[in-house]
Amino acid sequence: MLEQDFSYSIANGAKDDTLILHLTGPFTLGNIFQIQSELRTLKPAVLIMNLEDVPFMDSAGLGVIMNYYVSAQNHGRKFYLCGVNERVKALLELTKVDSVLHLSESVEAAEAEG
Repeated sequence: MLEQDFSYSIANGAKDDTLILHLTGPFTLGNIFQIQSELRTLKPAVLIMNLEDVPFMDSAGLGVIMNYYVSAQNHGRKFYLCGVNERVKALLELTKVDSVLHLSESVEAAEAEG
């Protein structure tokens, strides 16, 4: 099986100091390092990670998300996941992090919450 390409883009949200990070492709150990480094520099008041184009994620991808979540919590920033498909949601439920992460249906819903 060939690994699908992974990419991401960053855009400003509708509100000041809100960033939207849109991930595309599988979020796995093979491709986390660049985005992990980028996340260390991103410190907006609100970060919305859009996963609508992520077909699957492994534990390494989940680790990146949880590290950012903890950092955001420790520094009074908000972090939302949106566009989570059933496969990724199953991983979040299996690891019990669905109860601590803020999940939204869409970028617009996350912006309304933020």
